[in-house]
Amino acid sequence: MAKQMQFDLPYRAAMGRQDFFLSPCNAVAVAGIDAWHHWPLSKMILIGPEGAGKTHLAHVFAAQSGALIHNATGLQEADIPKLMQACALVIEDCDQIAGDAAREEMLFHLHNDAATRQAPLLLTARDKPEAWGIALPDLDSRLRQADLLRLEAPDDAALMAVTMKLAHDRGISLPASVLHYALPRIERSFKAVIDFVIELDQQALSEGKSPSLSHARAILGMEG
Repeated sequence: MAKQMQFDLPYRAAMGRQDFFLSPCNAVAVAGIDAWHHWPLSKMILIGPEGAGKTHLAHVFAAQSGALIHNATGLQEADIPKLMQACALVIEDCDQIAGDAAREEMLFHLHNDAATRQAPLLLTARDKPEAWGIALPDLDSRLRQADLLRLEAPDDAALMAVTMKLAHDRGISLPASVLHYALPRIERSFKAVIDFVIELDQQALSEGKSPSLSHARAILGMEG
């Protein structure tokens, strides 16, 4: 049977506070975001592996504080005046600009401006600042002064919840048989779960079918 044309349609991720599944691996970080009024020096760095929920919690913080959200890798000089007027600010993926002199300088100025105004500042990254490799000494020293919130490696409950949330965000329904078959066989990381759900959706869509156990088996290299 010929495969149907596949369209990679955009989907809207649910980013509300009520959409974030609490488990032991993230409860401390969630509590820290909720307590943003009490952050030391009005700044915080949220770290964790890819897909752990950093962007989701950044949106939770933005909803509570009125913060603007911007990705560090996309910073441009033209963005700076608007960002400096924000009542609160989120800069995501800050570790990914290490060695980019222009963007390190921009982040440095945004940091200092937020500190002067006591505007809450949330930075996200995969690891603590000491591991970023920031070349600008003044920025590096200021980042190391910030407190950290860490999203830990996922437990089983978190992996199940993330799988179901990703499927919901993409508008697909996962049978219980798919979840119970796939999760014990997927690498224990959020990235692996994300990759699995995306591939499952694409395979099912290309065949014009709903995601099924046979799709999960094919993706994971199993037979029968």
